[in-house]
Amino acid sequence: MAEQNFRWSGGFPKIGIRPTIDGRRKGVRESLEDQTMNMAIGVAKLFSENLRYPDGSPVECVIADTCIGGVAESAAAASKFARENVGVSITVTPCWCYGTETMDMDPAIPKAVWGFNGTERPGAVYLAAVLSAYAQKGLPAFGIYGKDVQDAGTTDVPEDVKGKLLGFARAGLAVALMKGKSYLSMGSVSMGIAGSIVNDSFFQEYLGLRTEYVDMSEFVRRMDEKIYDPVEFEEALAWVKENCIEGPDNNPPEIQTSRERKDKDWETVVKMTIIARDLMVGNPRLAELEFGEEAQGHNAIVSGFQGQRQWTDHFPNGDFMEAILNSSFDWNGIRAPYMVATENDSLNGAVMLFGNLLTNTAQIFADVRTYWSPDSVERVTGHKLTGAAANGLLHLINSGPATLDGTGEQTKDGKPAMKPFWEISAEEAQKCLDVTSWRPASVEYFRGGGYSSDFLTRGGMPMTMSRLNLVKGIGPVLQIAEGYSVDLPADVHDTLDKRTDSTWPTTWFAPILTGKGSFSSVYDVMDNWGANHGSISYGHIGADMITLASMLRIPVAMHNVPEDQVFRPRVWGLFGTDNAESADYRACNNFGPLYK
Repeated sequence: MAEQNFRWSGGFPKIGIRPTIDGRRKGVRESLEDQTMNMAIGVAKLFSENLRYPDGSPVECVIADTCIGGVAESAAAASKFARENVGVSITVTPCWCYGTETMDMDPAIPKAVWGFNGTERPGAVYLAAVLSAYAQKGLPAFGIYGKDVQDAGTTDVPEDVKGKLLGFARAGLAVALMKGKSYLSMGSVSMGIAGSIVNDSFFQEYLGLRTEYVDMSEFVRRMDEKIYDPVEFEEALAWVKENCIEGPDNNPPEIQTSRERKDKDWETVVKMTIIARDLMVGNPRLAELEFGEEAQGHNAIVSGFQGQRQWTDHFPNGDFMEAILNSSFDWNGIRAPYMVATENDSLNGAVMLFGNLLTNTAQIFADVRTYWSPDSVERVTGHKLTGAAANGLLHLINSGPATLDGTGEQTKDGKPAMKPFWEISAEEAQKCLDVTSWRPASVEYFRGGGYSSDFLTRGGMPMTMSRLNLVKGIGPVLQIAEGYSVDLPADVHDTLDKRTDSTWPTTWFAPILTGKGSFSSVYDVMDNWGANHGSISYGHIGADMITLASMLRIPVAMHNVPEDQVFRPRVWGLFGTDNAESADYRACNNFGPLYK
């Protein structure tokens, strides 16, 4: 059995907190020491109580040994942060400080400054001064300033400040967690899909990821030479037979495969799942089996499998492999999901990774397949759409890679949800399995056979659909659409679902409309979507996505996030305040990729 903790053996980046202070001694500094350090302690407590690493452990913070009143103490803090693997930096102060002497100068670490809103000392003056210095030096930093004046000495963190601190930290940790990891391309370009042209410059310069590549023949080699844990394989196969319900075969009788072939396909897809995981993160068990090189893995935080068509014309498809790895449970129990993009769509894989790191939850990979207008639904089914679906629906469906968490059979406060793995009960995992059937693959698509997951996402879940696209001359561009999953009457769903391949999982998604631009109608959302795929995350996380994108210098082309929730570096406002979308493009272009 794979040791799950081996996956996290490299440890996690920490958040560094820099309490800065007025350097003038003999009265001024001494009067501020306790208040300044207590601000740092309060922020560290906020983070450790509210943020988790991908393994479920609390986020760790590192506080500078002393308050920072000048360049020597600033340098000492930087040295400590380097030793302690700090990947995110937050400066806190209640007072005036010497801006360029106390600022964080590391260009690759996301940074923010919280200037205390109090009348006794000019924390806001320092905040404005140091943010000006960051802008002048080309080091974008986030400014945090509470709306209400606080009393000197208070240790409370106001709610509006908490929101910005946590939003910044979530996005900053996502940046830090990606750095130094890999995107593993298993195969090459699938059916001419541009997203599966893995762009190493994008991953390196924007995300800090290296790109690793293996040919799909590596799966054949490992299966033929038994480079997998045979004990785990037998346990996995037994678990599959007990928990994975095989659905009816929709293929015409003359091209259906035999029972013997179907059973063999089950063995193959289970082996593919184990092998893909081992390729991503390694497996110390392989070293015990004298496969020391293979035991190492590729340090991959995200991967993609080409599949079509060179693999799927001959071997079982990757649908089971992708669905199970993207889920928060398998034969080893409940565990963190792996990010695996179908058809090796690396750009969808990247945005799946964003959503996963921001929420610690599984992500749904789907085609943005069809826009169903209210008139079309009523014409085809006689049903009039109401509620969240009243303006129309997007049919999100793909050939089996969607996480089983996407069934919505987990619950939070009695409502359908997708949760971090440490909150998922064994009963909830079993419910996800019980409502999923594994349909023999459509042989017209997949000549090599295999199994596709078939389920229907429960309605009522808040969701965020995102997509990264690469544009010649601009670079990466992010799109975001918040909305809700929707329930349809069973007969209406069946009628609409059977117009496409009904062996695949479906999510009915209704984006929130703003009445403006690409969110004037559901049709406009579909019409402006930049590619055939999207990643869907539980919750309305568009604001965190925008914050993360600004850290990486990726402009956002369309979103429906309320304006008061958008949080970017302060210098973005110096590129214009009348049209935030245009200013975002100019700022990202000006500062360039984070790691270039």
